[in-house]
Parts: sequence; structure tokens; C-alpha cells
Amino acid sequence: MPSAVAVMPHRIDLRMILWVLFALCLATMHPPEVVWETIRHLRVPDTDDAMRLVEVRDLLAGQGWYDNVQSRFLAPAGVPSHWSRLVDAPIAGLIAALTPFLGGFLALGATAALWPFLLFGLYCVVLYRGTAASFGSRAALLSILVATQSFGVSIQFQPGRVDHHNVQILAMLGLAFCMIRGGLRAGLVGGVLAALSLAVGLEGLPAVALGALYLTGDWCLRGRPALSALGGFGLALGIAAPLLFALQTAPNLWTAPRCDALSAPWLWLTSGGFALAVAALILAPRLATVQGRIALAGLSGAILLAGFASAFPLCLGGPFPDMPELVRTHWLLTVNEMSSVPKFVARGQWEVLVFYPAALLACLTATGKAWRGPARRAWSIIALFLWPGLILGVFQFRGLYIASGFVPLVAGAVIDRALTGAGEPAAGARRWGSLALSCGLVSTLWMVPAALAEILAPASRTATDPGGAIACQSEAALRPLAALPPGTVLAPILMGPTILLRTPHRIVAAPYHRAIPGLTAAIEGLGGTEADLDRVLRDFGVGYLVACPDRPADDLQAEPAFATRLARGTAQSDRLQALDLPGPLKVWRVVPRSSP
Repeated sequence: MPSAVAVMPHRIDLRMILWVLFALCLATMHPPEVVWETIRHLRVPDTDDAMRLVEVRDLLAGQGWYDNVQSRFLAPAGVPSHWSRLVDAPIAGLIAALTPFLGGFLALGATAALWPFLLFGLYCVVLYRGTAASFGSRAALLSILVATQSFGVSIQFQPGRVDHHNVQILAMLGLAFCMIRGGLRAGLVGGVLAALSLAVGLEGLPAVALGALYLTGDWCLRGRPALSALGGFGLALGIAAPLLFALQTAPNLWTAPRCDALSAPWLWLTSGGFALAVAALILAPRLATVQGRIALAGLSGAILLAGFASAFPLCLGGPFPDMPELVRTHWLLTVNEMSSVPKFVARGQWEVLVFYPAALLACLTATGKAWRGPARRAWSIIALFLWPGLILGVFQFRGLYIASGFVPLVAGAVIDRALTGAGEPAAGARRWGSLALSCGLVSTLWMVPAALAEILAPASRTATDPGGAIACQSEAALRPLAALPPGTVLAPILMGPTILLRTPHRIVAAPYHRAIPGLTAAIEGLGGTEADLDRVLRDFGVGYLVACPDRPADDLQAEPAFATRLARGTAQSDRLQALDLPGPLKVWRVVPRSSP
């Protein structure tokens, strides 16, 4: 008679346990108070989320589809946005559907909470189906379970996250699975997803470019078996990209080259992919050798890159070619998503440990499995999408955004293999190694060393506490400001989008590179001398000066900035009348100078 110990494991339905765990993790993924704050008080985690809601609200209020100018930003001319209406549209539709039942404000908050949740559901479906096709259903279930425990994923799908990075993660994950599957249909779908990612934002451009290079190289080496995937991808990308561009771009701007958004420079590259696909399909009978296919691909690439460099040299310098050094130093390089690993370490921001180690382990694991073992094609494509994100992420944190979406895929396959190996006779070291790797791919477990670093080296943290900035952007903080008669506000750069969202006022500055005059004015006015501040108040017709005492501007001279001393109560100006408003903000009304 078999022992109870031998029989019991066969009675346990492991998949059912995993589904229950997934349900529990999904239910507790975000605290209920965060969801409620999003619905009731329109809490958003980032300035970009606030600006997205401003755009959507204006669209619902009657602003034209092609009119993406924010008229209350550097009024009266306004600032044109480089974001996609393709993301605005479904959010606006959801708000419109909920408004009859909840009213306008609650519909806005409910949509801000619901939209990321819907996208996370779609992410889990794509992740599950793609992982199941390559590594089995148990690995797929484990991958979506790990996704709920991956900070790189959860922060992009948290309540209020209506920015476009979650959409790009979905598009790139879908593209990777299409490349793994291969064939004409998968190639066509992958090309459309790549075009969608580029239309939404150019952050996915490196991944799209490497995906195209992979398909081209695969065709060069294997020939006809890889032709359908390359042909489908190139044809779909070449057709879908200009269609999506035309759908979201006013006709009078079709010829305007923009380095920060899908436009002529990047359409030139997608058209090159289309041309290569057509040439490969037509010339397939004559390209029976590897050398012939490499020659065609090399000639196409040379023409494409030479044409890009000749016609659009400005874009060779990246999306911010005209940014002054003052703005780059005192704004762009101070933003967390633009920070590098050395900067995080120097400032003692140990919370980054929950992002980078898991991504690095995923990269190494995928590369190792692509080198040898089964499913080499799948692992090589996964590594292809992971490495660029990690490498870029070392220099700019936002490089990790897309790559983080692939970490649960690796973790699911690795943990599944570890579970299988646990029942096989093997060396103890291998079992412990598999267990350690499995744990290392779950980013929540990296909270332990991050917390220990905070405890053991508290003095190493020199980064500004984000709590003060968050408090200054809350609904409660801005409600008194919203009650004042509408006027132009000079405030810290990070507060610009929130002021647009929560008040009727106009703003001078917000964290967007297309508004260099406003960024320069805020940096010089809030970080300079009294004369600098007076000049900005006069030149921009400022009606209110707002300071967030916990987040003063960078000092542009040896002594503290005049605006900082105003907030501390150690300076005064006859041009500024202090307003006694509740909350953390310091607000002054600008007194017009009397005529001589």
C-alpha cells in the first residue's frame, strides 16, 4: 500500500492553487485606498497622466481631433502636444460612457482607475497565450502570477496610469510573440503592432528596429522558410504606419519633420521596410543563396540610413535636438525617468533594486537559453527585446519600461522548469540554483535588500523626498488655488499639468520639451534673483506665483533663489501680495506696477 506522503502530491491540483494565488494577487495588487483616491479625488501617479486627462477632457469638450494644442499652456499661442490621439480616443469613449451614470468628475476618476486595469487584463491575456504557445500552460499561468508581483509591470498598470507606456508594453509583447510564431499572418499582425507602438510614441523605436533586423537576418540565413514572416511584417508596417500617422496628424503637418513623434523621418524608415519586403517577395526565386539575400538587405539598409542622415540630420541627435543646456541640466536631467543607475546609487535611491536586478537576470537567462537548449528561437527573441531596455535603462530609467513587461515571461518559464526539476533526481546545487534564479526574477523579493540598504545606510540618501511634491499636487492642495479668479500661474515645472487638470488657470511651465520658453522662464524665474523673477512675471503676464516649499527650484547663483527665500519668509517684494490659503502651497498675487 502506497504511503500517504507518496499519494498526497497527486491529489493536489497545482494549477488550481496557482489560479487561486493569481486571483488573490490580482485583488491585492493595488491598495483599495489608492483605487478610491483615484476615483474620488482623481489621484494620478505622474505628471504625464495628469496631462493626458487634460487632453482627453478638452477633446470631450469639443476640441478638434487634429487640434492637439493646449491653449492654457503658454497662452495665447499654446503648446502643441506630440502625444497620440489613438490613446486619447478610447479613454474619452470610456468617460463618455460612464458620465450619464456617475457625472463628469466621477466618470473621469473611474476611467482613470479602470483604464489601466483593462489594459492589465489584456496584458495578462497576451502574456498567457504567448507563453503557453512557447513553454506550456503552467509556465503561462506562472508568468501572469509573477506579473502581479513585478514592480516594472505594476507601476505601468496602476490606478491613474493613463499615460501611453502600458499600451507600448502590450504592443511590443505582442510583436515578440508574433515573431516567435512566424508565418505570414503573424508577420502582418506584428507589423501592425509595431506601427501602433510608433504612432503612440517613439520609446519603442529601438525594439521595433531590432525586431526588423532580426526578421531580416533570419531571412538572410534561412531563405524561403523565413520569407513570409519578413514579408508580412514589412508590408504591414509600411502600410499601417502612414495610415495611423494620417489618422492622428493634421494634413497641413504631414510634411513637417518631427524628431519626437511619428512623422516623415520615421515614415522614411518604415517605407524602407516595406520596400525590402516587396523586393524580397518579388526576387525570391533569384535569391537562392545567403550571399544574394545579404547583398539585397545590405544595399537596402545602406540606402535607407544614408537617406535618413541626408534628409533628416537633425534627428540624428535624438528627440531633443534644440534643448538649451540650462533646460537640460536643471530640468531634463533632474527627472527620475531620465536618471541613470550611477545617479540613483549616488543619491541613495535603493528602491531601484526592485527593477534592475530582475531585468538583468531575465536578460542573462534568456541569452543563456537562446545559446543552447530547446525553444532557442523563442528565447533569442525574448533576449532581443530585453537587452536594449536594460542597456538603455542603465543610462535612462525609462529604458526599462518595455523590457520590464518581458520579465514575467522569463520568470514563468524558469519557475515552471524549477518545479519540474524538483521532482527529478538531480544535484542539490542545481536545485538551489534554480530556486535562487526563480526568486531573483520576482521583483517584489528585491524589496528586502532595498529595505536593508535604507536601514543600514540611511545617510546615503540625498534624493529629495517625493512626499512633499505629491502633497503639493493633491486635490486638497490645489482646491484653494482653483477658487481664485482665473489667471496665469508661474509654478514649479512639475506642477504645471496638475494645475491644468485641477484649476481653471493658465500656466507658464510644464515638463515638456516642446515648451522651451516656459521651461526656461520657470528655471530662471524660480531659481534666479529678484530681477530674474520680475522679468518673468512681466514677460509672461503672470497673475499668481506659486511655490511648493518642499521642492524649491535649483539655485542659479551662490545665494538661495529669491523665490525660495520668499517661500521661507526671509524675503519680500512689493510686487507680490501673499495670499493666506490653506494647505502646503505658498501663493502670491502679482500686483501690477502702476504707470509712471
